[in-house]
Amino acid sequence: MTAKTKTPKKKTTSKKSKKNLVIVESPAKAKTIEKYLGSSYKVIASKGHIRDLPKSRMGVDIEDNYTPDYISIRGKGDVIKSLRAEAKKAKQVFLASDPDREGESIAWHLGKILKLDENGNNRVVFNEITKDAVKNSFKTPRNIDMDLVDAQQARRVIDRLVGYSISPLLWKKVKKGLSAGRVQSVALWLIIQKENEIKSFIPEEYWTIDSEFKKNRSKFRASFYGLNGKKQSLSNNDSVQEILKKIDIKNKFNVDKVVKKEKKRQPSVPFTTSTLQQDANKKLKFKTSRTMMSAQQLYEGINVGKEGSQGLITYMRTDSTRISDIAKNQAADFIHQEYGAEYSASKPRKGKLQEGAQDAHEAIRPTLVSRTPKSIEKYLTKDQFKIYSLIWSRFVASQMTPAKLYTQTVTISQNGVNFRANGSVLKFEGFLKVYAGSKEKDNILPDLQENDKVDLVNNNPEQHFTQPPARYSEASLIKAMEENEIGRPSTYSPTLTTLQKRYYVKMNNRKFEPTELGEIVNSIIEEYVPEIINIDFTANIENNLDEIEEAKKNWVDVVDHFYKPFSKEVEVAEDKLKNFILKEPLAGFNCEVCGAPMVEKMGKYGKFFACSRFPDCRNTKAIVKEIGVTCPKCEKGQVIERKGKKNRIFYGCSRYPDCEFISWDKPLERKCPKCTHFLVDKKVRGGMQVVCPNGDYKEEIQK
Repeated sequence: MTAKTKTPKKKTTSKKSKKNLVIVESPAKAKTIEKYLGSSYKVIASKGHIRDLPKSRMGVDIEDNYTPDYISIRGKGDVIKSLRAEAKKAKQVFLASDPDREGESIAWHLGKILKLDENGNNRVVFNEITKDAVKNSFKTPRNIDMDLVDAQQARRVIDRLVGYSISPLLWKKVKKGLSAGRVQSVALWLIIQKENEIKSFIPEEYWTIDSEFKKNRSKFRASFYGLNGKKQSLSNNDSVQEILKKIDIKNKFNVDKVVKKEKKRQPSVPFTTSTLQQDANKKLKFKTSRTMMSAQQLYEGINVGKEGSQGLITYMRTDSTRISDIAKNQAADFIHQEYGAEYSASKPRKGKLQEGAQDAHEAIRPTLVSRTPKSIEKYLTKDQFKIYSLIWSRFVASQMTPAKLYTQTVTISQNGVNFRANGSVLKFEGFLKVYAGSKEKDNILPDLQENDKVDLVNNNPEQHFTQPPARYSEASLIKAMEENEIGRPSTYSPTLTTLQKRYYVKMNNRKFEPTELGEIVNSIIEEYVPEIINIDFTANIENNLDEIEEAKKNWVDVVDHFYKPFSKEVEVAEDKLKNFILKEPLAGFNCEVCGAPMVEKMGKYGKFFACSRFPDCRNTKAIVKEIGVTCPKCEKGQVIERKGKKNRIFYGCSRYPDCEFISWDKPLERKCPKCTHFLVDKKVRGGMQVVCPNGDYKEEIQK
């Protein structure tokens, strides 16, 4: 009996064995989501945008309804090739980019490159990367929302039309490499307007009288209020002396009025993108880019031990203060358990939605409130921990009861001269129990009753001068942009980064200070293309983009309505700028190469000397600032102020490279009395301090 030979079966890939493909933006997000979806899904990352307008040209066909000419982004060829290969063998492709306009746009571009069915229900969105949120989103996939795509497309096209129309004007008249953007130009204008206010500010003198009183042995301070019950300011020393003449230090003051009240201090609502950036800047001294980088990592997923990779916060680009009912209930349970029922608000405070806010997502909050900062600290970087702690405490505080304070206002007088003292005592912490950095300090007054008599211990008259308005910090500039509806949550951080990258502004003590280059650029825009820095005009564009998203307007009509008058304005500007010449001050010496006069020019990192015959002669020379100190290393050259790549000032020898002396702190001519090493001026908290970098010698801090 002959044995039958079995013919080997061909390996076939059945449709059932194919995996569903999910495409997200980042590898970290892919790793977290793949864990939730299981083995029947493969999750890969596009690593951001894969298509965009070309950099070398306008890329917008103005004659054909502003059709954008999208091309694959340089360097993304291998990524696109890999995405196509994976999509080809997948059972179904799902696009799970971020839940906003930009995320929708990325999904649309992916769909185009992968030739996906436009009606294929392949778009999934979730506001937080948690198991339930991700799995539920895959139960209800939808089509690409073209209203969101069109809103983003309109923004991109308008910004390209602005940038590629105005930037060439700046290249011709100032220098190559400059740029003008729709949002960045208004932000720069705000900074310069503030600088002009500071320059034109005239200080005014005023005086205060803060005096010390006592009842029995209890002392307290009160300030001059006015005369005969009417508030009065003290403008000079003469007015102070007139008040002091009326006071008899030997006689007692009478307590005229005591007002006691119980006040409630309400918690702040949870964070939006803007308020998170502002709080992180004020409390942690974080730049917006640093804040958003950490928040992005927390959103996409962090490995937290046995739980694996978990999305720790909800989506961090939002202008909504809304909180889901599930999150509210979880917070209430947590607060009851951890702090007690008296700390849990029966009706948590609702934030007022700012005009123009989209409310597409929730506020920024932890995905699981019981995951306290302390419980996961060991899994987080220092920055991640600080940002998570800020988000967690703000959210929990928003669901807690108000703090209760007892306040006391006391009015005392003698011979018609009135003083006032204010005191407060925190009686119930409420939300302050968790919201770090918001603790109230008690200012306790003695037990005073009307018609009590108190003694005057001493008077302390003091002269003051009104201060100019403060320059914008990152926090206050973002607040101003939000209030004026300039840009949206996703644009604040890149706008501030661009202003510094172009060297239009610099940071001085964590405040924005315009550079000369920034003032030149702003003056040209302000004079020749003023509509771009019109706040109402810019806010109106943002509102139009919102209406495109809401399907109330057509994106081409919005772009056309903007571009037709704008293009005429640019034509007029080009004509006027023909006679514009940027004056370059003479350096006061001639070029050692060709003998032509040297002039001051503006560079990326400040001014430098260059030959007036440029480009025929390319000789340049750095502008050095001597500090009047002989180099302590070679004792031949002079110590000069220099700037590094990040515009940070350091000090080096004028004989470099022959002498390589360098110091990050300003050297002084004086020697250390202990070791004879040169001393330096060092920035410390509270001012400047003379120290020896070679030892422990220090002098008193100079404020």
